This record gives sequence, C-alpha cells and structure tokens, in this order.
Amino acid sequence: MTENSSADRVWFRMMRLNTRIKSEIAGRLRKFDLSLPQCDVLTTLSEKEGISQQELAQKLYVTKGNISGLVDRLTEAGFVERRTIDGDRRSHALFLTKAGHKMAAEGIEVQKVYVAETFGRLNVQQLQDFERILIATRDYVREAVEQEASAS
Repeated sequence: MTENSSADRVWFRMMRLNTRIKSEIAGRLRKFDLSLPQCDVLTTLSEKEGISQQELAQKLYVTKGNISGLVDRLTEAGFVERRTIDGDRRSHALFLTKAGHKMAAEGIEVQKVYVAETFGRLNVQQLQDFERILIATRDYVREAVEQEASAS
C-alpha cells in the first residue's frame, strides 16, 4: 500500500468518525431543544463574551450569515443578547443571558460525558500520541490554507 492510499484511508476514516461524533452529540443535545451549531455558539460565548458576530463567525469557521441566523434564534430563545458597541451602531457585542449560561453549561456537560465514554477510555500514552498527531495535522492544514491563499 502506498503512502497516499494510507493517507486517503485515514482521511476517510477521520471524516466518517467526525460525522458520527457530531451526529451523536446532536442527538444528545436534542433533549435540550438545542442544535449542535447553537451549542457551539453558546459554549464559545461562555469562554469569551462581548465579541462581535464577525469574531464569533471566525472562531467557529462559519460565515457571518450563518452566525446571524443562529444568534437571531438564540436571542429569540432568551439565551443571547446583543448589546450596542460604543462608537459603532452597526455592530453588536454578544453576551449570554442567565438562561444562556445555564444552557451552555448543559451543552458542555453533554460533551464531557461523551468524551468520558469515548476518548476517556484511551490511556495517557494514546491520548498524548493522538494529540501530537492532531497538532501536526492542524499545522499542515494551516500551511495548506496559507499556500492556497498566497497562490490566489
């Protein structure tokens, strides 16, 4: 087997695993009437409130249009509030409400339980090896993105 076919095999396994993990987490979040993208917004804001929709979109690797719709729904649900940024009436800073903090904590707990059931079963060495490989792969992806951007 060539290196390329091995890389292809691992790639497709990783993509399927990613889909399976997202599907499982999404199913567990449904009991809170929360989608995975909505949970991502809430948990990201629980780490850093007061960011703009543009900053949030960049953190989540989605378009500003996607974030706008998600924030609209989370605002209507009473989980997020927009506050005007001084000196910029067009942009808003995003903050969690009390209910939003509670829902973010629920979403984080759902994920922690899943991690314990899955990744938590790996031993310390396996986790260290996996993390090392993930970081190296992340760096290769970043490099490819930068090369593509500079070629454009």
